[in-house]
Amino acid sequence: MHALGANPWIWSSPVDDAVLAWLVPRLAAWGFDAVELPVEQVGDWDPVRTADLLAGHGIQAAGVCAVTPPGRDLVCTDASTVASTQAYLRACVDAAAAVGAPCVGGPVYAAVGRTWRMTPAERLACYADFRAGLAPVADYAGERGVSIGVEALNRYETSVVNTMAQTVELIEGLPANVGIMLDTYHMNIEEKDPYAAVAVAGPHIKHVQVSGTDRGAPGADHLDWPRFLEAVGKAGYTGALCIESFTAENATIATAASIWRPLAESQDRLALDGLAHLRGLLAGT
Repeated sequence: MHALGANPWIWSSPVDDAVLAWLVPRLAAWGFDAVELPVEQVGDWDPVRTADLLAGHGIQAAGVCAVTPPGRDLVCTDASTVASTQAYLRACVDAAAAVGAPCVGGPVYAAVGRTWRMTPAERLACYADFRAGLAPVADYAGERGVSIGVEALNRYETSVVNTMAQTVELIEGLPANVGIMLDTYHMNIEEKDPYAAVAVAGPHIKHVQVSGTDRGAPGADHLDWPRFLEAVGKAGYTGALCIESFTAENATIATAASIWRPLAESQDRLALDGLAHLRGLLAGT
Protein backbone atom coordinates (compact mmCIF):
# COMPACT_ATOMS: atom_id res chain seq x y z
CA MET A 1 0.00 0.00 0.00
CA HIS A 2 1.20 3.50 -0.79
CA ALA A 3 2.57 5.62 2.03
CA LEU A 4 0.42 8.72 2.47
CA GLY A 5 2.08 12.05 3.07
CA ALA A 6 1.46 15.78 3.31
CA ASN A 7 3.29 18.90 2.27
CA PRO A 8 3.91 21.52 4.98
CA TRP A 9 2.81 24.20 2.51
CA ILE A 10 -0.73 23.25 3.52
CA TRP A 11 0.01 25.17 6.73
CA SER A 12 3.06 27.36 6.28
CA SER A 13 5.65 28.98 4.04
CA PRO A 14 8.59 29.14 4.28
CA VAL A 15 9.14 25.66 5.67
CA ASP A 16 11.92 25.84 8.22
CA ASP A 17 13.16 23.92 11.26
CA ALA A 18 10.55 25.49 13.54
CA VAL A 19 7.68 24.57 11.20
CA LEU A 20 8.88 20.99 10.90
CA ALA A 21 9.38 20.66 14.67
CA TRP A 22 5.75 21.73 15.14
CA LEU A 23 4.25 19.80 12.22
CA VAL A 24 5.97 16.41 12.09
CA PRO A 25 4.64 15.21 15.48
CA ARG A 26 1.12 16.24 14.40
CA LEU A 27 1.41 14.33 11.12
CA ALA A 28 2.54 11.24 12.99
CA ALA A 29 -0.30 11.53 15.51
CA TRP A 30 -2.85 11.89 12.70
CA GLY A 31 -1.62 8.75 10.97
CA PHE A 32 0.39 10.15 8.06
CA ASP A 33 3.29 8.00 6.92
CA ALA A 34 5.35 10.62 5.15
CA VAL A 35 6.09 14.27 4.51
CA GLU A 36 7.32 16.25 1.52
CA LEU A 37 10.09 18.73 2.26
CA PRO A 38 10.14 21.93 0.18
CA VAL A 39 13.45 23.79 -0.19
CA GLU A 40 12.48 27.39 -0.88
CA GLN A 41 15.94 28.61 0.10
CA VAL A 42 18.90 26.36 0.83
CA GLY A 43 19.36 26.22 4.59
CA ASP A 44 15.74 26.88 5.57
CA TRP A 45 15.81 23.53 7.36
CA ASP A 46 18.76 21.48 8.54
CA PRO A 47 18.88 18.04 6.87
CA VAL A 48 20.61 16.27 9.76
CA ARG A 49 18.21 17.70 12.34
CA THR A 50 15.27 16.90 10.08
CA ALA A 51 16.40 13.31 9.56
CA ASP A 52 16.53 12.84 13.34
CA LEU A 53 13.10 14.47 13.75
CA LEU A 54 11.51 12.21 11.15
CA ALA A 55 13.10 9.07 12.56
CA GLY A 56 11.94 9.99 16.06
CA HIS A 57 8.32 10.12 14.91
CA GLY A 58 8.32 7.26 12.41
CA ILE A 59 7.73 9.57 9.43
CA GLN A 60 9.50 9.04 6.11
CA ALA A 61 10.71 11.73 3.77
CA ALA A 62 8.67 11.06 0.64
CA GLY A 63 10.51 13.63 -1.43
CA VAL A 64 12.19 17.01 -1.55
CA CYS A 65 10.30 19.70 -3.48
CA ALA A 66 12.42 21.97 -5.64
CA VAL A 67 11.07 25.53 -5.79
CA THR A 68 11.62 27.72 -8.84
CA PRO A 69 10.93 31.41 -8.23
CA PRO A 70 12.14 34.02 -10.75
CA GLY A 71 15.79 33.48 -11.52
CA ARG A 72 15.85 29.68 -11.24
CA ASP A 73 15.89 28.51 -14.85
CA LEU A 74 17.65 25.89 -16.96
CA VAL A 75 16.13 26.93 -20.29
CA CYS A 76 16.25 29.99 -22.53
CA THR A 77 18.43 31.93 -20.14
CA ASP A 78 22.05 32.95 -19.54
CA ALA A 79 24.90 30.71 -18.44
CA SER A 80 25.18 32.20 -14.96
CA THR A 81 21.50 31.54 -14.25
CA VAL A 82 21.87 27.95 -15.41
CA ALA A 83 24.92 27.52 -13.15
CA SER A 84 23.19 28.96 -10.08
CA THR A 85 20.10 26.82 -10.74
CA GLN A 86 22.26 23.71 -11.06
CA ALA A 87 23.93 24.58 -7.73
CA TYR A 88 20.51 24.96 -6.09
CA LEU A 89 19.33 21.61 -7.48
CA ARG A 90 22.49 19.89 -6.25
CA ALA A 91 21.76 21.30 -2.80
CA CYS A 92 18.26 19.81 -3.03
CA VAL A 93 19.80 16.46 -3.94
CA ASP A 94 22.14 16.70 -0.94
CA ALA A 95 19.18 17.43 1.34
CA ALA A 96 17.23 14.50 -0.12
CA ALA A 97 20.14 12.12 0.39
CA ALA A 98 20.58 13.30 3.98
CA VAL A 99 16.94 12.69 4.95
CA GLY A 100 16.55 9.50 2.91
CA ALA A 101 14.14 10.97 0.38
CA PRO A 102 14.14 9.02 -2.89
CA CYS A 103 13.28 11.94 -5.16
CA VAL A 104 13.71 15.65 -5.81
CA GLY A 105 10.63 16.84 -7.67
CA GLY A 106 9.31 20.02 -9.18
CA PRO A 107 9.26 22.23 -12.27
CA VAL A 108 13.03 22.13 -12.48
CA TYR A 109 13.17 23.58 -16.00
CA ALA A 110 12.02 27.19 -15.44
CA ALA A 111 10.60 29.65 -12.95
CA VAL A 112 6.93 29.21 -12.10
CA GLY A 113 4.93 31.87 -13.91
CA ARG A 114 7.44 32.27 -16.72
CA THR A 115 5.54 31.81 -19.99
CA TRP A 116 6.32 32.61 -23.61
CA ARG A 117 5.22 31.47 -27.04
CA MET A 118 7.44 28.97 -28.86
CA THR A 119 7.53 27.77 -32.45
CA PRO A 120 8.13 24.01 -32.86
CA ALA A 121 11.80 24.73 -33.59
CA GLU A 122 12.09 26.96 -30.52
CA ARG A 123 10.50 24.27 -28.37
CA LEU A 124 13.01 21.70 -29.60
CA ALA A 125 15.81 24.10 -28.70
CA CYS A 126 14.26 24.76 -25.29
CA TYR A 127 14.06 21.04 -24.56
CA ALA A 128 17.66 20.59 -25.67
CA ASP A 129 18.65 23.39 -23.28
CA PHE A 130 16.91 21.55 -20.47
CA ARG A 131 18.60 18.23 -21.15
CA ALA A 132 22.01 19.89 -21.29
CA GLY A 133 21.35 21.81 -18.09
CA LEU A 134 19.90 18.94 -16.08
CA ALA A 135 22.26 16.17 -17.22
CA PRO A 136 25.11 17.00 -14.79
CA VAL A 137 22.62 17.39 -11.94
CA ALA A 138 21.08 14.03 -12.85
CA ASP A 139 24.49 12.39 -12.74
CA TYR A 140 25.16 14.01 -9.36
CA ALA A 141 21.81 12.76 -8.06
CA GLY A 142 22.33 9.27 -9.44
CA GLU A 143 25.63 8.96 -7.59
CA ARG A 144 23.70 9.66 -4.37
CA GLY A 145 20.78 7.33 -5.08
CA VAL A 146 18.31 10.16 -5.71
CA SER A 147 15.85 10.48 -8.59
CA ILE A 148 14.58 13.69 -10.18
CA GLY A 149 10.87 14.00 -10.92
CA VAL A 150 10.03 16.64 -13.52
CA GLU A 151 6.64 18.23 -12.90
CA ALA A 152 4.38 19.49 -15.68
CA LEU A 153 2.45 22.60 -14.65
CA ASN A 154 -0.71 24.13 -16.03
CA ARG A 155 -0.65 26.64 -18.88
CA TYR A 156 -0.91 29.65 -16.55
CA GLU A 157 2.28 28.69 -14.70
CA THR A 158 4.54 27.52 -17.53
CA SER A 159 4.70 27.15 -21.29
CA VAL A 160 7.48 24.54 -21.23
CA VAL A 161 5.55 21.35 -20.35
CA ASN A 162 1.86 21.05 -19.53
CA THR A 163 1.12 17.39 -20.30
CA MET A 164 2.60 13.97 -19.59
CA ALA A 165 3.31 13.46 -23.29
CA GLN A 166 5.33 16.67 -23.40
CA THR A 167 7.20 15.71 -20.24
CA VAL A 168 8.12 12.30 -21.65
CA GLU A 169 9.54 14.11 -24.67
CA LEU A 170 11.37 16.62 -22.45
CA ILE A 171 13.24 13.96 -20.45
CA GLU A 172 14.07 11.72 -23.42
CA GLY A 173 17.75 10.79 -23.43
CA LEU A 174 18.41 11.76 -19.82
CA PRO A 175 19.62 9.17 -17.28
CA ALA A 176 17.11 6.67 -15.93
CA ASN A 177 16.96 8.42 -12.55
CA VAL A 178 15.20 11.34 -14.27
CA GLY A 179 11.46 10.81 -14.52
CA ILE A 180 8.13 12.46 -13.85
CA MET A 181 6.36 13.83 -10.80
CA LEU A 182 2.59 13.65 -11.25
CA ASP A 183 0.36 16.38 -9.82
CA THR A 184 -3.37 15.76 -10.05
CA TYR A 185 -4.22 19.47 -9.88
CA HIS A 186 -2.28 20.32 -13.04
CA MET A 187 -3.37 17.12 -14.79
CA ASN A 188 -7.03 17.98 -14.23
CA ILE A 189 -6.50 21.25 -16.09
CA GLU A 190 -4.31 20.07 -18.94
CA GLU A 191 -4.99 16.42 -19.71
CA LYS A 192 -7.94 15.43 -21.90
CA ASP A 193 -7.98 12.14 -19.98
CA PRO A 194 -5.91 12.29 -16.77
CA TYR A 195 -6.23 8.53 -16.22
CA ALA A 196 -4.82 7.73 -19.65
CA ALA A 197 -2.10 10.32 -18.98
CA VAL A 198 -0.96 8.30 -15.96
CA ALA A 199 -0.32 5.41 -18.34
CA VAL A 200 1.69 7.71 -20.62
CA ALA A 201 3.87 8.71 -17.66
CA GLY A 202 3.89 5.04 -16.58
CA PRO A 203 7.45 3.78 -16.29
CA HIS A 204 8.80 7.28 -15.70
CA ILE A 205 6.82 8.09 -12.53
CA LYS A 206 9.11 8.99 -9.62
CA HIS A 207 6.68 10.73 -7.26
CA VAL A 208 2.98 11.58 -7.02
CA GLN A 209 1.34 14.68 -5.56
CA VAL A 210 -2.41 14.60 -4.97
CA SER A 211 -4.92 17.33 -4.32
CA GLY A 212 -8.52 18.06 -5.13
CA THR A 213 -9.27 19.65 -8.46
CA ASP A 214 -9.62 23.01 -6.68
CA ARG A 215 -6.43 22.41 -4.62
CA GLY A 216 -8.58 21.24 -1.71
CA ALA A 217 -8.80 17.82 -0.12
CA PRO A 218 -8.67 14.73 -2.35
CA GLY A 219 -12.21 13.38 -2.39
CA ALA A 220 -13.93 16.76 -1.98
CA ASP A 221 -13.82 17.30 -5.73
CA HIS A 222 -14.82 15.75 -9.04
CA LEU A 223 -11.77 13.58 -9.78
CA ASP A 224 -12.53 9.87 -10.00
CA TRP A 225 -10.08 8.87 -7.28
CA PRO A 226 -10.64 5.10 -7.48
CA ARG A 227 -9.92 5.27 -11.21
CA PHE A 228 -6.84 7.44 -10.64
CA LEU A 229 -5.43 5.09 -8.01
CA GLU A 230 -6.12 2.13 -10.28
CA ALA A 231 -4.20 3.86 -13.09
CA VAL A 232 -1.27 4.57 -10.76
CA GLY A 233 -1.23 0.92 -9.69
CA LYS A 234 -1.29 -0.31 -13.27
CA ALA A 235 1.62 2.05 -14.05
CA GLY A 236 3.67 0.16 -11.49
CA TYR A 237 4.21 3.04 -9.10
CA THR A 238 4.41 1.93 -5.46
CA GLY A 239 5.77 5.06 -3.80
CA ALA A 240 4.14 7.70 -1.65
CA LEU A 241 1.07 9.77 -2.47
CA CYS A 242 1.47 13.22 -0.94
CA ILE A 243 -1.26 15.81 -0.45
CA GLU A 244 -0.11 19.21 -1.69
CA SER A 245 -2.05 22.38 -1.08
CA PHE A 246 -1.29 25.87 0.17
CA THR A 247 -2.33 28.20 2.93
CA ALA A 248 -4.15 31.42 2.07
CA GLU A 249 -2.66 33.04 5.18
CA ASN A 250 0.77 33.65 3.61
CA ALA A 251 0.47 36.40 1.00
CA THR A 252 3.49 35.30 -1.04
CA ILE A 253 2.54 31.65 -1.40
CA ALA A 254 -1.18 32.44 -1.76
CA THR A 255 -0.43 34.76 -4.66
CA ALA A 256 2.00 32.34 -6.30
CA ALA A 257 -0.51 29.48 -6.09
CA SER A 258 -3.59 31.68 -6.75
CA ILE A 259 -5.22 30.71 -3.46
CA TRP A 260 -7.81 33.46 -2.99
CA ARG A 261 -10.15 31.74 -0.53
CA PRO A 262 -10.11 28.96 2.06
CA LEU A 263 -10.29 25.55 0.39
CA ALA A 264 -11.61 23.71 3.43
CA GLU A 265 -13.03 24.41 6.88
CA SER A 266 -9.42 24.56 8.07
CA GLN A 267 -6.00 23.50 6.84
CA ASP A 268 -6.03 20.64 9.35
CA ARG A 269 -9.40 19.53 7.98
CA LEU A 270 -8.10 19.64 4.41
CA ALA A 271 -5.24 17.30 5.29
CA LEU A 272 -7.27 14.99 7.51
CA ASP A 273 -10.19 14.66 5.10
CA GLY A 274 -7.79 13.92 2.24
CA LEU A 275 -5.95 11.36 4.35
CA ALA A 276 -9.18 9.62 5.36
CA HIS A 277 -10.44 9.52 1.77
CA LEU A 278 -7.24 8.07 0.35
CA ARG A 279 -6.76 5.65 3.23
CA GLY A 280 -10.30 4.34 2.77
CA LEU A 281 -9.84 3.82 -0.96
CA LEU A 282 -6.51 2.06 -0.53
CA ALA A 283 -8.04 -0.19 2.14
CA GLY A 284 -10.96 -0.98 -0.13
CA THR A 285 -13.58 0.55 2.15
